[in-house]
Amino acid sequence: MSDAEPLQAIAAPSTIARPRRPSPLSNALAFGWRAVLKFKHVPEQMFDLIMTPIMFTLLFTFVFGGALAGSTSAYLQYFLPGILVQTVMFNSVYSGMGLATDLSKGLFDRFRSLPIWPLAPFAGLMVGDVLRHLIAASIILAIGLALGFRPENGVPGVIGAFALLVAVGFGMGWIFIVLGLLISTPTTVMTAGFTFLFPLVFASNVMVDPSTMPDWLRVFVDVNPVSLIATALRGVLSGGATLEAIGLALIAPVLLTVLLAPVTLWLYMRR
Repeated sequence: MSDAEPLQAIAAPSTIARPRRPSPLSNALAFGWRAVLKFKHVPEQMFDLIMTPIMFTLLFTFVFGGALAGSTSAYLQYFLPGILVQTVMFNSVYSGMGLATDLSKGLFDRFRSLPIWPLAPFAGLMVGDVLRHLIAASIILAIGLALGFRPENGVPGVIGAFALLVAVGFGMGWIFIVLGLLISTPTTVMTAGFTFLFPLVFASNVMVDPSTMPDWLRVFVDVNPVSLIATALRGVLSGGATLEAIGLALIAPVLLTVLLAPVTLWLYMRR
């Protein structure tokens, strides 16, 4: 063997083409799959994802249904779209909690050292949120159907309702991602998130018709984004939705996305 042959053998690997850099979409899906796997490894999230919607649906239907609407079946027709909205709102908090947990463990510092799309970790959180919203909504709908709920608009209404819920969850998620970037403790993010959400959700038309509320409270309830979303969702499921109602329901999610997505990127790059 000549002296040139070992040199050629050493130089040969440099001629191998470098693999293509993953696209932003593949980055986002990889982090989305990571968010999905976390369901399995974080029991409290799995409990909240499955048991909380079941308990809310059953308790409110059977405890308050007869008193508020005369029968549980009549109340269920009004209440079930509202509980869908409430569940998506509450589930959005876990975006910020998961982000705060990862930041406290230094995982995002490691992510930033990788040759990936900078927003891939946040996109992954959103993918996980979408799946969480769909699972919770499917559980609630299945229970509602078993109890007697009937969407008058049929399958198209259910598909449209789920699409609206995903859009709402996507927009609301930015609030809690910003909180996760600003607050390092996951429990504090949860406390702050639910402190913000409770007045919005319960001072709305999610559970009861606001016609019996005091006039000063109805002024807030009528313009509350949660009320607008619940009204649009009821219309989509019943077949009576108007473009105006759907447009009003989407104002808050769209504004939150436009305003907070750049803030999220700025806060992330600043850390």
